[in-house]
Amino acid sequence: MKRVGLVLIASIALTGFSRAEPLQLARGVGVHDWLNWAPVTADGTYRWPPYRDQEEWLAGARPLSDWPPGDQFERIHAMGFDFVRLTVDPGPLLATEGAFREEALSILASAVRTVTASGLKVVFNLHGVSQIPRYGMEMIYGGSGSEGVATYRAMVTDVAAMLVDVGTENVALEPYNEPAYYPCDDSGTGDWQQIMADTVADIRAISTRLTVIATGACGGSITGLTDLDPSFDDPNLLYSFHMYEPHSFTHQRAEAPEDFSAGLPWPSSAGNLDLAMETLRAHMDAAGVDLARKASNMIMFQATAAQYFLEGWGQTQLEARIGEAVDWAQDNDIAESRLFMGEFGTILMTPDGRMGAFNADRLRYLAAVRQQAETYGFAWSVWEYSNPYGMSVILPIGPAMPDTQMLHSLGMPPAQ
Repeated sequence: MKRVGLVLIASIALTGFSRAEPLQLARGVGVHDWLNWAPVTADGTYRWPPYRDQEEWLAGARPLSDWPPGDQFERIHAMGFDFVRLTVDPGPLLATEGAFREEALSILASAVRTVTASGLKVVFNLHGVSQIPRYGMEMIYGGSGSEGVATYRAMVTDVAAMLVDVGTENVALEPYNEPAYYPCDDSGTGDWQQIMADTVADIRAISTRLTVIATGACGGSITGLTDLDPSFDDPNLLYSFHMYEPHSFTHQRAEAPEDFSAGLPWPSSAGNLDLAMETLRAHMDAAGVDLARKASNMIMFQATAAQYFLEGWGQTQLEARIGEAVDWAQDNDIAESRLFMGEFGTILMTPDGRMGAFNADRLRYLAAVRQQAETYGFAWSVWEYSNPYGMSVILPIGPAMPDTQMLHSLGMPPAQ
C-alpha cells in the first residue's frame, strides 16, 4: 500500500470494474529460469541486486554461443505465442523491505516492460522455490492466520501496485504456484480457501483493473480447483489448473539420476506392459547397466507401468479429467474461457532412454491436451521455453533452436 497514493485509491473506489472481462490470453509458454531461483551468495543470502540478467539466464544450461542473436521475446512472439507465463522468485521481495524491496520491484518492472515491448503479454507468476526455505512456499503453510501468510500477502500487494504502474492492459498477476494445502475435499481445513479469498481482496484494494489468476490447493491441480469456492469472484479473475495427468506418463523418471524409467506410450492402448518392459530392458542393456541395478529398475518400473496400463489412460480419460474443471466453471456460472491451464508438458526421452517419453507419444499427448483447452476456449501455457530436461520448446541439446515438431503439436503456424 505504501506505493499507492490516496488519489489512486480514490480513483479505484470510484471506477470499480471498468473492464468487463479479464486480459485476453490464448497460447503461452513458461519462462522459468530467468527470474526464478534468484542467485544466492556463499553466506546464504540473495545476491544484490537480485535476479539474473538475460545473458546469465541463457548461459545457465548451455554455452551462450549456442543461442542465435536477437531478442528472445521477439523470437517467442514470432513462434506464435501471445503471452509468457513469467515465473518469479518472491524470495528477494520477502527478504527485504523499504528501499531494497523497491529496488527489486524496479528490476522486475523493467523485465515486464522488456517482454511486453516484444508484443507479448505477461502472466506474472510468483513462484516460490525452496533454496532459502524461510522465503519459500513453506512460509504460507502455517494456516490462513499465520504470520507467514500475512507477510506473503503484504508482498503480493506491493507486486500488484508495481504491475499497475507498468500497465494493466498487458499484464496479469498470479500470486501463487501449486500451493500444497492437502487434502482437497471436505476433510480439509478451509485454510487455502481463506488465503486465496483474502489475497484477491488485497489485490482489489490496489486495483480492480488488474487481471488476477486464482488457483486451488492440492498442487494447483484440477482437484484443487474444483474444491475452491469462487465466492470471491469478480469479472477480472481467471482460474488456474495445471495438467500433468497421468503423472506416470508426463514425468517418466526414476528417483536416482543413474536409474531408468521411461517409454510408456500415449495413449496406453498404443502399447502394452510386456513391450514397455522389453523396451526398458533394451535401453539398460545398451547402456551397460549392471545386473543388480537392472533388476531393481525393472521391479520399480513394472509397478508403475502395470498401474498405467490398468487405468487405460487415453483420450476418454483426458476429456473426462479436463471436463471436471469445465463442469466446475459451469456450476459456478463462470465462463469456460476464464479457465487457465497454466502448465502442461511431458518429458522427452533422453538419448540413452534413461527417462522420458518417446517423441511420438509426447507429441500426441501435447496435441490432445492443447486441443481440449481450445475446444472450450480457455488459455494455456506450455512448460516451458528452455531447459535441459526435455520439457521445453527449445531443443535441449545442441544449438538453441525451436522444436518444430512440438510447435506443430501446439498448433503453431510453420515458420515463415
